[in-house]
Amino acid sequence: MFPCITATWNPVTGCLHNCKYCWARSLAEKKLRNLDKYRNGFKPALWEKAFATTLGKNKFVFVSDMGDLFGEWVPSKWIEKVLNEICRYHPSNLFMFLTKNPVRYKEFLHLYPTNAILGTTIETNRDYNISKAPKPEERYEALRSLKYPRKTVSIEPIMDFDMEVFASWMKEISPEFVHLGYDNYGHRLPEPELEKALSLINILSKFTDVRTKTIRKGWWEKKIADTKQ
Repeated sequence: MFPCITATWNPVTGCLHNCKYCWARSLAEKKLRNLDKYRNGFKPALWEKAFATTLGKNKFVFVSDMGDLFGEWVPSKWIEKVLNEICRYHPSNLFMFLTKNPVRYKEFLHLYPTNAILGTTIETNRDYNISKAPKPEERYEALRSLKYPRKTVSIEPIMDFDMEVFASWMKEISPEFVHLGYDNYGHRLPEPELEKALSLINILSKFTDVRTKTIRKGWWEKKIADTKQ
């Protein structure tokens, strides 16, 4: 999912946000049903066996990339168990969390180790109503107000946005780095034109590390180009 990630760890899986573009739900429900973890599809679950995992040293670990650890449906005890477990791993490892419900980060501020990065996905500043997750503005406000030094934002899959507002959100959050990329799975999202996305990258690069992923023309731009040929 992210080029910088060298390991994934899924002690908690599943999500109830039902985002239209979710690759993880599709993977769990269509291709991984033969595995114990996904026999119930994307139903949230805690996996005790995951706590026996050995990660080694110097890893950049994405925690629960196949779910949302901080979803409002996740019991606090599950989250506390995961955070306490991280402390037993070698401190050279870096752990990244990504949620669409960042307001819950505040409940566990006393438990985050110094090698944790807290993040959220904010695809746009607009409300396109394509999931049950908290609205983009709620996610922005929750991460902006979070009193924690290491934060990140995923602008993926990027959707059309208002430049001044969206760029100001990112600056106010003050992320350590940002991942930005277009949809990879043909969901026909309300994408911005490529030129606009490149302008955003240029603006964000002035105050944070922008790590690009799939950068291309919007699907509708390609369709228009094909029509003209």
